[in-house]
Amino acid sequence: MWALRAAGVFWLLVAAAAGPCPRPALPPDTVLSTVGANVTLPCLQRQPEPNGTVSWKLENQAGSSERAVLGASLLLRRVQYDDSGRYSCYVGSCLVRSLRLLVEEPPEPPGFSCYRRSHVKDILCEWQPQRRPSPRTRAVLWVKRWLTGENATEQRCRYFPKVEKFTCRVTVPPSEDDTFLLVSMCISNGAGSAVSKDQVISANRVLKPDPPVNVLVDPVESAPQKLRVNWTYPPSWDPRFYRLHFQVRYRAERSQSYMEIGELRETSLVIHDAWHGARHRVQVRGLEEFGHGSWSEWSQEAVGTPWTDPNGLEWQTGSYSSQFPSDYDFYSDAFTGPPGLYGTEGVNVGGLGVGDHSTVPLYTFLVTGGSLFLGTGLLAGIVLRYKKKWRRGSLGQGKASAVVQHPLVPLAPPSPTSPLSEAPLLSPPASPGAPGSGDFGPFDVTNMDYLLVPQ
Repeated sequence: MWALRAAGVFWLLVAAAAGPCPRPALPPDTVLSTVGANVTLPCLQRQPEPNGTVSWKLENQAGSSERAVLGASLLLRRVQYDDSGRYSCYVGSCLVRSLRLLVEEPPEPPGFSCYRRSHVKDILCEWQPQRRPSPRTRAVLWVKRWLTGENATEQRCRYFPKVEKFTCRVTVPPSEDDTFLLVSMCISNGAGSAVSKDQVISANRVLKPDPPVNVLVDPVESAPQKLRVNWTYPPSWDPRFYRLHFQVRYRAERSQSYMEIGELRETSLVIHDAWHGARHRVQVRGLEEFGHGSWSEWSQEAVGTPWTDPNGLEWQTGSYSSQFPSDYDFYSDAFTGPPGLYGTEGVNVGGLGVGDHSTVPLYTFLVTGGSLFLGTGLLAGIVLRYKKKWRRGSLGQGKASAVVQHPLVPLAPPSPTSPLSEAPLLSPPASPGAPGSGDFGPFDVTNMDYLLVPQ
């Protein structure tokens, strides 16, 4: 089957689809001139009589006009398309001669393209010439179906001055959407004719939808990095029979590159990585759901800005355009945290960078600093208070064994033979349970009350 189809395509490429594209024959009383040339129209073979008045009358699409001249001929300088028409020469009131002036340029070879807006529309083949064609330029599209043996049919083309294009229409039955057609275009006028190269097309191959319409970009409540995009099908496409897949591209106004998302089956999308506070430009295009034909043109740009908190308390974590690696999936629904956080657990990915600012209020620093200062002072007071008590307790326990001195009479130093010089000031503590030890002494190592209980 594929071999047969390939052979058929080869045969179509070899065969000539165009019908005759001749240059129209000019009548004998026609004068042909190109744009910008000087033209002389003769009236008499000799100079008119002294009392003879020569006048010319022009009849064209703009109406009729008269002009009087001196001499036997009429000179027209730098003629344009509007100078075309029939010129009649009168001597007095007698018609002497009538000539038809045709101002035209030879047509350029047409380079047309064909497309189809939907499965229920006709094929349109268009050609836009580089220069304005003359009013008498005629365009014909020759169409020949594959392996039918029939002759090529002629489809007249129409010129639309507003868009400066020739448009030809080809009707294709629904059962012949995959039928190959060999088409060519013939352009002719009074100055010559030109034919295009043959093209092989089919209704499905030239399918190209119109761009989507009514593209709207709205902010998402409480989401400073999200935008909601909505659009509708073009009026020329009926989604009840065939649907489209869509592709969305967007960029911040200060960025030169687009981000693209597709293929989408619905007519809405939530963008998860918009730049906070920046205006974004969004466009949408469509493709037939089974991949027939080509993408439509991009829609007109729609503009939107992400949500911002009217109270100015929205999250701020620096530049959103560079805080995430490119491998992160910004389109996952798991991205529910504030900007700078990824996932539902609040894992900090970006952090504060150079030039970023913390959003901790000033009063938080004041309260924290004051609390720290008061706690430090309270701790120092407690330490000083208990240090004095510990010192007083230590001195009170040692009074019993200390030598009492009168504050006014100094004591004489003991003599070498004095019993005080041989007796120790403090008796060594007896071990607990030792015979005759009795109560523990005030400085017994097992008695810790003098360190803990104030006196």
